[in-house]
Amino acid sequence: MHAALLFEKKKNNLVRCTACNNYCTIKDGDSGTCGVRKNINGELFLLVYGQAAAANVDPMEKKPLFHFMPGQPIFSIGTLGCNFACEFCQNWDISQATRKLKGEKQNILHELGEYGYKLSPEEIIAFCKANKIKAVAFTYNEPVIFFEYALDTMKLAKKEGIKTVFVSNGFESKEALEILKDYLDAINIDLKSFNEDFYKKVCHGRLQPVLDDIKKCHELGIWTEVTTLFIPGENDTDEEMHKIVDFISGIDKNMPWHVSAFHPDYKMRDKDSTPHDTLIRAYEIGKKKLNHVYIGNVSDQKRSATYCPECNEVLIERLGYRTHVMEMEKNKCKKCKTVVAGVFE
Repeated sequence: MHAALLFEKKKNNLVRCTACNNYCTIKDGDSGTCGVRKNINGELFLLVYGQAAAANVDPMEKKPLFHFMPGQPIFSIGTLGCNFACEFCQNWDISQATRKLKGEKQNILHELGEYGYKLSPEEIIAFCKANKIKAVAFTYNEPVIFFEYALDTMKLAKKEGIKTVFVSNGFESKEALEILKDYLDAINIDLKSFNEDFYKKVCHGRLQPVLDDIKKCHELGIWTEVTTLFIPGENDTDEEMHKIVDFISGIDKNMPWHVSAFHPDYKMRDKDSTPHDTLIRAYEIGKKKLNHVYIGNVSDQKRSATYCPECNEVLIERLGYRTHVMEMEKNKCKKCKTVVAGVFE
């Protein structure tokens, strides 16, 4: 347990959490929607500080980030809890461990007992240095809910020249982003749909704050990539694909868009996996307005490669998570010298 930074005190021992766009007002003794930020006697505390539910060394491409330090390993950590409750979540065992849906009584985090890894910010950075890992990702669940844990780690990382990454649902508050802009190097944001009803019914969240955060992260100079998971019959119409592409291209046509395959899980086990043709359709719609579109979660070497936006030379080949940087000199195409957007060193 650790004192929280992002909250406001209110009357009658209430607190208002300002970490994410839920802006939960929390009674004494209760926790917010995420289940990990708890009001104790009118003060807010983070219950998962220094306690990782998952910790792994992953390929950067698994985040997925394709224009940020390609081919590099990244130390990835996550905790329990989430501010969304996506019914297709593939990490539901940790993201939903601190609460139940539809008004059922919340689980109390400390009753779950010991779990995962005790892992302080200092230990995270020491591990990266010892293993020559140049980046840390806060992932697996929504990282802004464990903001203070991530922030302390990022401050140490910055001193050591280690990059930091969020893999996020894009629900960071303006207060969180104002602090993160000085420490966060890259973010992949899930744009789960372009439909408010989908966000409310399937994700138990809201669309507009996600759109606002994608724009804001780009404005702040945080390298931003976007991922959409297409679920058959839910968010996979041409109309929705066009809306997403129009939105992203309206910000920056160089912002990478990852179109990913759904696999049945959690509360959506009755759905079919995404047909490959759906992903190709999204890819082709995206390529009309975006320079960099990628198919993910399935094998598609042609559509997971990075191409020069000017001469169409293959710059980076990918086979699964194996990456081969081919025709690039730092951030430029070797053939035509066009600068490719991203962080490549």
